[in-house]
Amino acid sequence: MLHRSAVTPTSDSTQNFQLSGFIPPATSSGIDTTPPSPQLQDPETLSVEKQAAIMATSKGLPRDTFAKLSPHPFLLANLQPPAPANAARSNGRRPDEARIPNINTSSLTHTNGSAVVRTGDTTVICGVRAETVLASDIPNFRRHNALTTTETDGAAELKDYDLLVPNIELATGCAPQFLPGVPPTTLAQTLSTRIYSLLHSAKLVDADDLRIWYTRPAENAAAEDDEDKMEEDDEKVEGEKVEGEKAVIAYWVLYIDIFFISFDGNPFDVAWAAVLAALRDTTIPIARWDPDREMVICSRDEPKPLTLHGFPVACTAGVFASKETTNQPAAGKFWTLVDPDSLEEGLCDETITAVVDRTEGETKVISISKHGGTTLQPQLIREFVGVAERRWEEIQKAMA
Repeated sequence: MLHRSAVTPTSDSTQNFQLSGFIPPATSSGIDTTPPSPQLQDPETLSVEKQAAIMATSKGLPRDTFAKLSPHPFLLANLQPPAPANAARSNGRRPDEARIPNINTSSLTHTNGSAVVRTGDTTVICGVRAETVLASDIPNFRRHNALTTTETDGAAELKDYDLLVPNIELATGCAPQFLPGVPPTTLAQTLSTRIYSLLHSAKLVDADDLRIWYTRPAENAAAEDDEDKMEEDDEKVEGEKVEGEKAVIAYWVLYIDIFFISFDGNPFDVAWAAVLAALRDTTIPIARWDPDREMVICSRDEPKPLTLHGFPVACTAGVFASKETTNQPAAGKFWTLVDPDSLEEGLCDETITAVVDRTEGETKVISISKHGGTTLQPQLIREFVGVAERRWEEIQKAMA
């Protein structure tokens, strides 16, 4: 015969409660008189700062989990730590500290120039391909010769004839939101437009490097009409070479392909650094026009590097406000986060980008663009230029 015995609680059952996140109170009266901890209070009765402090000091879940559940209070708790700790972002950097750049050139063998740039977890590879196009195939082509071509004409040629063609590809699986095989996203088109505009506004590439000249043979109409006169002038003309007009017969077109290998915020700065490094690595074969075959002949024996004007570097920062929503964007405390990552970009409603060049020793501001918000005033924008100067030194040292 089988007898049923009473089941008594053991230490294993208590351990099961502990693993599930609940420990039964051990009181004589059976009623727990312990006051509720702040973690169990109603979240609406706690301020954002207290909630952030609770999450920052909690040891129940890892930091990454709290950052995903409530990113704004999490970042705010790191920027407003209890004394005497110093303010730091969730990634450990100071608000004005950028990620260290790592730059490698000549990474691709099938291009005229290439570079790989990595800052943190954002990695970009850029390749430059040079192809020729006949001047006769360019719509609305304006004929230029060696005597009338000026620097202004060169800048107009680059833009009017589309001799610089940047293209950004984000659909490489670099991030979960950028799946392969999808059409270009709005961000990819925006980045391509910004790269294209900066290439022309900075006047980085010399148009003369992309011109392919041809000296047309001189035509002596008098010799065809009057052979006798030609015979009389043979003695005077002998030993002299009559040259024809030197004109542009074709151009080099630079296709600048930018691929994101990994994505973790601040794509424009990294993409522009990759473009700058790839152009500095680009060499173009010597080209000449063959009138007999009516085509451009190239020689790879002595390729020539591009002549670049200046060394423009982009620096971007996001503005993080202490309050998530407010009717007065400029009110309250805020931080300017240089080189923001993906988490910080999603929490910043205002961004600023400054492009500076210190090649000649003095700071030359090429462009300043600001998007969203009204927090940054003119005085703060001028101070941000100093941050961009320090970033220029870091990028220049990495490419040296």
